[in-house]
Amino acid sequence: MQHTSAIEPAPEATTTGINHRKMLIWVFLGSECMFFASLIATYLIYYGRSAAGTPTPAEVLDIPTTSVSTFVLLMSSLMMVLAYSSIAKGNVRNFRIWIICTALLGATFLGFQIFEFRDFAVHSGLTPKTNLFGSTFFTLTGFHGAHVTVGVIWLVSLFGYSFKGDLTKEGGLSVDMAALYWHFVDVVWIVIFTVIYLIGVTNG
Repeated sequence: MQHTSAIEPAPEATTTGINHRKMLIWVFLGSECMFFASLIATYLIYYGRSAAGTPTPAEVLDIPTTSVSTFVLLMSSLMMVLAYSSIAKGNVRNFRIWIICTALLGATFLGFQIFEFRDFAVHSGLTPKTNLFGSTFFTLTGFHGAHVTVGVIWLVSLFGYSFKGDLTKEGGLSVDMAALYWHFVDVVWIVIFTVIYLIGVTNG
């Protein structure tokens, strides 16, 4: 019941020998790197230039709470590694456990982000319209949250797919692609957390 085919598909007749779908995800992630780089650069360019200076990053950002949510997201990457390892070994049962754990941790991270956004708006009066800090902060972290949401939906869909029978080579490739995407959003968050919460608050 738990045996699956090898998850690596046979090399395709391409110039690279890499599956078209896997090549596509690498191209997509490359474009996403440029997208987030532009958002981070915009945040840094306008940092400290708000005409309405308050609230400032140092006044509203809660590093301890965000550190917990960051830890949760990093642990989800570990769960993703275990899920991929399980499906590579043909252990569908363990794959289901680890993939749903990854999705739950991702959803928990989103819960932290929603709580933070609401706290900023209600208690600090910080919204995208407040000042340049609010606009750039919510745009950058909001787009990242949207990417995490897409990732959670993708992971849950893979969990459901595992109940439709043994995962095929194409199914295994789907797990590989989802893992690449998930690790990407984790790495992007590490950069965002460092730039906004650690360096930004310290400079403030």
